[in-house]
Formats: sequence, structure tokens, C-alpha cells
Amino acid sequence: MATKTLGTAGTTTLVAVAFTQQTAGTGSLLPADLATINNHILDDQNVAHPQASISGCGGFFREGRLFVPNRGSLIVYPGDYVAYDPATGWPILLSSRAAAGASWVHS
Repeated sequence: MATKTLGTAGTTTLVAVAFTQQTAGTGSLLPADLATINNHILDDQNVAHPQASISGCGGFFREGRLFVPNRGSLIVYPGDYVAYDPATGWPILLSSRAAAGASWVHS
């Protein structure tokens, strides 16, 4: 078996927002927060790393979808965190259950 351990290099290196249930098309996700996440999700299969939201490949949607360029889409549930690695633009989905555990620290 070749399993490995994985963790962040620091405890505050990821930028994230918590997703909350939307009510009648509105919610606690501010447009600026959504834009921050979307402007930093990059396409890792393109050496120029264009922004996924700008290139039309996707990003994080207020309706609870996270599209990872060239990989597919994920459903985001209330309490989940959507984050990105500032160094690479890689999107990360952390479930609410994992976020409530001792392994992750968030504000």
C-alpha cells in the first residue's frame, strides 16, 4: 500500500467561504466573496492557468455547485466550505462534517 499523509503547510494558507442554504435566491454569500473564489480558481490543465470563471470553464455557483475545471462538478451543501489554494488556484471542497472535526481550523 502506498498511502500518504496530506496536510497544508500552514493552518491559514487556504482562502475559503462557508456555504449556507439559499432562501429565495439570496443568502449570506456576498457577490464579492463569490467573485473572490471564482477569480482565483484556475484551470490546472492549461499552462497559462486562465481563470476558470473567465474562460467559461466554471467555478463556484451561488446555487451550490463547484465546477473543477477539466474534472467535473461537485454539489455544495449548507455548512460546507469552498476554498482555493492561493499558490495554485486549486479549488477545495470541505464537507461540513469534516470542517466540524479537529483536523481543520477555520474562521
